Amino acid sequence: MKQCNMKLPFRFLAAVLLLIGNSTLAQQPARHPAKTNIVIIVSDDHAFQTISAYGSKLVQTPAIDRIAREGAIFNRAYVTNSICGPSRAVILTGKYSHKNGFKDNLSRFDSNQDVFVKRLQAAGYQTAWIGKWHLESTPQGFDYWKLLPGQGMYYNPDFLTMDGKKERKEGYVTNLVTDEAEQWLSGRDTSKPFCLVIGHKATHRTWMPDTCDLGMYDNRTFPLPANFYDTYDNRYAAAHQDMNIAHTMRLGYDLKMHPDTGFGKDNFGRMNMAQRAKFDAYYKPIEREFDAQHLSGNALTEWKYQRYMRDYLSTAASLDRNIGRVLDYLDAHHLTENTLVIYLSDQGFYMGEHGWFDKRFMYEESFRTPMVIRYPGRIKPGTQINDFVMNLDIAPTCLDAAGVAIPAAIQGKSLLPVLQHKSANWRKTMYYHYYESGEHAVIPHFGIRTSRYKLIRFYQVADKWELYDLQKDPHEMHNLYGEKGMEKTTAALMKELQMQIAKYEDTEAMEIVGKK
Repeated sequence: MKQCNMKLPFRFLAAVLLLIGNSTLAQQPARHPAKTNIVIIVSDDHAFQTISAYGSKLVQTPAIDRIAREGAIFNRAYVTNSICGPSRAVILTGKYSHKNGFKDNLSRFDSNQDVFVKRLQAAGYQTAWIGKWHLESTPQGFDYWKLLPGQGMYYNPDFLTMDGKKERKEGYVTNLVTDEAEQWLSGRDTSKPFCLVIGHKATHRTWMPDTCDLGMYDNRTFPLPANFYDTYDNRYAAAHQDMNIAHTMRLGYDLKMHPDTGFGKDNFGRMNMAQRAKFDAYYKPIEREFDAQHLSGNALTEWKYQRYMRDYLSTAASLDRNIGRVLDYLDAHHLTENTLVIYLSDQGFYMGEHGWFDKRFMYEESFRTPMVIRYPGRIKPGTQINDFVMNLDIAPTCLDAAGVAIPAAIQGKSLLPVLQHKSANWRKTMYYHYYESGEHAVIPHFGIRTSRYKLIRFYQVADKWELYDLQKDPHEMHNLYGEKGMEKTTAALMKELQMQIAKYEDTEAMEIVGKK
């Protein structure tokens, strides 16, 4: 496996410092703030199916696995709304989309509202957000921020700075975001605790790997998911989506075949000559071979799937490598023992299941997110958590770890009792609500998931119900709603749905359910 050369000035500096003054360090041990430091790493569209800590056989993810090994892995972590910006708003506020006001990617986040970092600031924390923000507003509650505008670019991206400037950086975005994070960590006031959020663009569409990772998986043929050729029987919303590999995935924009003639060519226009030369040296032979085959039908779809998997996983390689860089930085600067580290994606992603890419749906691959956490001295290494947890719980967890009171308006719960096996009264049901209408033709919907069942109500475009027995049908292929023999289960789930809607005060959903 090829490895990229990484710029590691801070690790070198740390080594020099260790060589100089060992006796001084022995006499004056490193001073740590009394309060816990916090690092939250948020990726974009990173599927739990592609992480070896979750049992994936597709790849190895040593850095994410390290966090799980040295801390805890959440085997049932989920999001409240599977879409990029709204998920980040939930992480910041600890509130559902209908409460924080950011329901879809067409919204603008109200930065004036209460977010957990403002409370950390008031408690003496230094706070920073670096990388992808995607909330279309000026951050508040952060002493420092440096953001990718919008989705950001993979090569030579722009960064928005606090003085209102747009600054272009030469290089690959995942490396650059980590560079900026390390630079901020090295310049901070070491007498204060800190909370740093690192927002990565990877692994968002269009899956452009770092040049050193091109071809990493070319010797692999990935097996098709069992439901790759799903026919969507009795599932109206699944049948009417526009996020399938066969028809939606673009040869130029997504798979780099003749990219300069198609939508998204700006992704390549930002490359410098050396970067573009490496890209062309890799993709042009693939393009010529593809053109010569004249593929169609299932053969074309399966070719697209293999290219998608290779590009996606090669893009994810840099993500894991840079997570490792952050862990190494904490080690080198004696911060590991006093720092809570959380890694999660803003939502899950389809890796060919149901024939799809993208997210949005309440089905498991989209609804579920990877989440691992390390907290030395507070979490036993190798902890496995099977309770239902959500991105809603990040804000209260950070406040709890910092010893800051959790406001009553927060709808999530601190994860610390669960991590320490002290919570007997934890959620048995999760509530979900997706609002965006039009993008990828996914119909707005809301619903609940219990340990065995999932009940979903689609609305606006089409009023449809779906019910799944996840014990018997984990891949959600058989809609049981309305089937004979399911009446009592359906009635109980309907009642539970109404209770969850009332609990979270989702008045829009309550009105829709009231109409049946």
